[in-house]
Amino acid sequence: MMDHLDLNIRFDASGDEGQFTGHAVIFDERNAHNETVQRGAFNRSLAEHKAAGTRPLMLWSHNQSEIIGVWTSITEDATGLAVTGQIVTSTTRGREAYDLLRAGALNGLSIGFRSRGDKRAANGVRILTDIDLAEISIVGMPSAGRARITSVRSFGRSNESVAAFVESCRKAQNALATKGK
Repeated sequence: MMDHLDLNIRFDASGDEGQFTGHAVIFDERNAHNETVQRGAFNRSLAEHKAAGTRPLMLWSHNQSEIIGVWTSITEDATGLAVTGQIVTSTTRGREAYDLLRAGALNGLSIGFRSRGDKRAANGVRILTDIDLAEISIVGMPSAGRARITSVRSFGRSNESVAAFVESCRKAQNALATKGK
């Protein structure tokens, strides 16, 4: 008589691949355009997006024809504009961006916006006080040096995970076959 072992196998990608966090803006940090962003500058725009059921776009280097994902959270915190995004890795550019993020070759963030309010400091720096946030891009060289992605979630290449699983099944099968003799 042969014994049988039924296994219920489920692969769960849980949506974490391609997810990352960072700060798209650091408050009061001067950027390459001689601008700083004041705390609270995004409040109105974020409230308007929420009321309309919209979100700023996630773009590849400010290119409107290359949407690479979605922003799942955008909030002002004590540091700046904190973001969590989900790259759509099933697109060519999304996969490229994700691979570059995981490799550490790319980690910059930059915003596309229209100013609704600003003022000039005595030293000539433009202080942005009210911003319409249109998009946040993943970029190679952000104009604000500390506007960066700080963590990228990954659970490895699915091919490698499947190969490891298949090898584990073979070993288990061999162990069961040997035990039954």
